[in-house]
Amino acid sequence: MPDKVINAKGLQCPGPIVQLMKEMKDCFPKDIICIEVTDYSFKKDVVTWCRKTNNELLSIEEQEGVYRARIMKN
Repeated sequence: MPDKVINAKGLQCPGPIVQLMKEMKDCFPKDIICIEVTDYSFKKDVVTWCRKTNNELLSIEEQEGVYRARIMKN
């Protein structure tokens, strides 16, 4: 179960990543954040963002146009 859930549906790049960065600042190491996004470019963006910030992308899936990513703060 995630520690935080972010609804970023309807936001376009860079909105979802900006929301994720803001929420991540208040998280503790090992917290899990789930973000829901409708922007199709988010999948590539979140992979790159996790690599650059040293956070762990646990999963990303798409269902009916909504991308759900689970990220653990390191």
